[in-house]
Amino acid sequence: MTLEILTSDALTPTRHGFFTRRGGASSGIFAGLNCGTGSSDQSEIVAINRGRVAQAMEIGADNLIGVHQIHSALVATVTTPGPQGRADAMVTNVPGLALSILTADCMPVLLSDPEAGVIGAVHAGWRGALDGILEETLDAMEALGSDREDIAAVIGPCISQAAYEVGPEFLDRFTAEDADAEWFFANGEGDRYLFDLPGYGLKRLRDAGIGHAEWTRHCTYAQPDLFYSYRRSVHAGEADYGRLISVIRL
Repeated sequence: MTLEILTSDALTPTRHGFFTRRGGASSGIFAGLNCGTGSSDQSEIVAINRGRVAQAMEIGADNLIGVHQIHSALVATVTTPGPQGRADAMVTNVPGLALSILTADCMPVLLSDPEAGVIGAVHAGWRGALDGILEETLDAMEALGSDREDIAAVIGPCISQAAYEVGPEFLDRFTAEDADAEWFFANGEGDRYLFDLPGYGLKRLRDAGIGHAEWTRHCTYAQPDLFYSYRRSVHAGEADYGRLISVIRL
């Protein structure tokens, strides 16, 4: 099956892609393009999937760069291929390096300043967004010569508000640190709320002074044929879940 890759005009002309689960070699609950080396899928199959991604991005497999994601606000500045350690975002100005992020409901955010020749990739769940991973990434891109007013950011497929039910303690944690965050919570059933993760991410990016920010408006939970979803796997009682990959390169 052919790979299905989502792109955004906002990141043109930078080469990028939010890869769906279509076109991979994995089977069972991982069926499709599972790129998660931390999953319980067969490692050789994951390697095949990642190789297909590298080929689609026209790079060698060693130049498909990732980090050990830990839901932090840590940003790695990438200058050479190879393991980059623990972080949740990367930036680079080195041609030929592709920055990749793995997600399964969290926000994959790809950023580009083509004038300065600087790119970024972010894994942003609720914790990372609240702790400032998006702003830290903009700071790191500026350290490489970018101007945030020239940066475009696109949030790829992630869980939408309609599928993201949380408890009152979740709302309290957000409003304690960011009073404006209450605008991104809608009433759910009983004492539950529905949290707008991509809306909150866009707000943080725009407040930070970015030139352009948008969401592709794809919900990982609602489209099982296209996307993996951690929350959907929990609701289905599955033992594990696949990871989507999002990539950007100079």
